[in-house]
Amino acid sequence: MPEINTSPSGWLADISLFYEKRGSNTKLVRREQVGPLMVQRPFYPEIGVSHTYLLHPPGGVVGGDQLNINIHVAPEAHSLITTPGATKFYRSSGATSSQTQRLNVEEKGFLEWLPQENIFFPDSQAHLNTQVALHKNSHFIGWEMNCFGRPVLNEIFEKGMVTGRTNIHIDGKLLLSESMYIDAINEIKHAAGMRDYPMLGNLYIYPASETLEDKLRTLINEHFHEQTGLFGNSDPICGITEIDGLLVIRYLGHQTEPMMACFSTLWQHTRQHWLGSLPEVPRIWAT
Repeated sequence: MPEINTSPSGWLADISLFYEKRGSNTKLVRREQVGPLMVQRPFYPEIGVSHTYLLHPPGGVVGGDQLNINIHVAPEAHSLITTPGATKFYRSSGATSSQTQRLNVEEKGFLEWLPQENIFFPDSQAHLNTQVALHKNSHFIGWEMNCFGRPVLNEIFEKGMVTGRTNIHIDGKLLLSESMYIDAINEIKHAAGMRDYPMLGNLYIYPASETLEDKLRTLINEHFHEQTGLFGNSDPICGITEIDGLLVIRYLGHQTEPMMACFSTLWQHTRQHWLGSLPEVPRIWAT
C-alpha cells in the first residue's frame, strides 16, 4: 500500500472505554479521552447490557484527522456500542485521515460493536484500522459498513483513496485478516472489484455454530428475493463464510437502509439464538 500521508494540523481524537460487570449490570467504570470524541451516559434498556452512543461532535473527518477508539470489556461484562449517525470522510487536499479501532473482549465478555456507516466523499483520503482481540470464551458481534461516494445524489467515488485492515485474534492467534484498497471507482475497477456496487459491508459473529450458521443462511435466503424483505428492491449480493468458528457475512449493495436492515436483523436473531430473547434496538437508529 502507498505510504500514508497524515498531517499534524488535523484533529487528534482518542477515547478509551472500560466496561466491567457490577452487580446485575455492566458499568462504564473508566473513560479516558483526548479531543473531540466522547460518549453519553450509558443507557440500560435491557437488564445487564450497557448501551453506549459514541459521539464525534465535529460531524465529519477531514484530511489529517486521527481518530483512535479503544474498547475494553472485562469478564462477564456486556456492552453494546453504536453511533448516532454516519461518519463522513470529507474531501482532502492530500493529507490522509485515519480511524483506528481496538476492541478487546476478555473471557465471558460480550461486545456488540454496531456503528452506523462510513461515507467517503470523492477525493477523500482515509485509512481504517480495526483490531479485535477476543478470548475463546467471549462473544462478539461487530460490523463495518462503507459507502463510497453518495449514490443517492449520483455522486461517484471517482477520485480518492481509502485503505483498510481488519484483524480478528482469538487468544492471541490471528484468525482473520481483511484488507481494503479503493483508490477510485472507474468503470473497469468498479466492475472487477465491487461489481458496480458503491457500498460494501462485513458483519462478524463469534462464536459460530452450525445451527446458527444454518439459521442465518436460511434467513437471508428466505428474504433475498422478496421486495418487502431484508433487502427491499436494491438487488444486493450477500453471503456467509465460516472461518474456524467465526461467521463472516459480506454484503455489496446500493443503499444504506437495506444493508442496515439486513445486518440489524441478523444481529437480532444471533442475539436471540445466544441469549433466548431479541435485543432492544437502539433508539438512535430510528432518528
